[in-house]
Amino acid sequence: MRGLSDTWTWIDGTWHEGNPPIMGPRTHASWLGSSVFDGARFFEGVMPDIDLHCRRVNDSAYALGMKPTLRAEEMAELTREGCKKFSSDQQIYVKPMYWLENDGPGVITGDPESTRFCLCLFDAPMAPKDAAISITLSPYRRPTMESMPVNAKAGCLYPNNARAMVEARERGFDNAVVRDMLGNVAELTSANVFIARDGKVHTPAPNGTFLNGITRQRVIQLLRASGYEVFERTMEYGEFLQADEIFSTGNYNKVTPVKRIEDQDLQPGPIAARARELYWDFSHA
Repeated sequence: MRGLSDTWTWIDGTWHEGNPPIMGPRTHASWLGSSVFDGARFFEGVMPDIDLHCRRVNDSAYALGMKPTLRAEEMAELTREGCKKFSSDQQIYVKPMYWLENDGPGVITGDPESTRFCLCLFDAPMAPKDAAISITLSPYRRPTMESMPVNAKAGCLYPNNARAMVEARERGFDNAVVRDMLGNVAELTSANVFIARDGKVHTPAPNGTFLNGITRQRVIQLLRASGYEVFERTMEYGEFLQADEIFSTGNYNKVTPVKRIEDQDLQPGPIAARARELYWDFSHA
């Protein structure tokens, strides 16, 4: 079994080192998937947009019929407290999460009054500055609001992302472009995606099938403020094959350029580099 990195978890008023057992076989979330989480980052002494991440996990909880138990400000303060348990050079993944403990009427539904919270912090090194990835088209699709709770960062959504990533890796790629049910590009399996062509930036418009990432929104704001035209619109996969640059944004590695799509090599370009630079400047301001 793969070993866990340095981890601290706050639950029920106490910090625990490692991976404490928090769910049993009758816990609603462990067998029926009623869990939500968010992902933020602590690195180089900063926690960019921690307030937005904490608010979003509460919004996700509401979307799945839970009753959030902590205010965003309390979560952010707990995160600051917990990050002091790590060395200053570690890059920490910040994961607040809620889940339903008890069954509700009819078993399938959960009891909102049984909502539980924990904050898990763990060492998760970010990709180096010069890292780049390869991508391919996934045969799998993103669900719609009618079929899954895509308005939340819900744990039950991620097995679909995982199978898309596994399939791509089996074919020799790092990640995959996932389309929506109409065949338009939605995102990568683990990040939002952008292209640059003729000096302009394009990214799929949030259409209710994928998470409108906090890092995505921040990078769009920063690029526009820096003078770039950024278009959020419906996009076809063929446009990615014609792109000058492709890059992704996400909490785990922030901004990552693409070096290959299918059998086409790409040179990580100046717009992706500028997006990363702008994000780092914003984070450390």
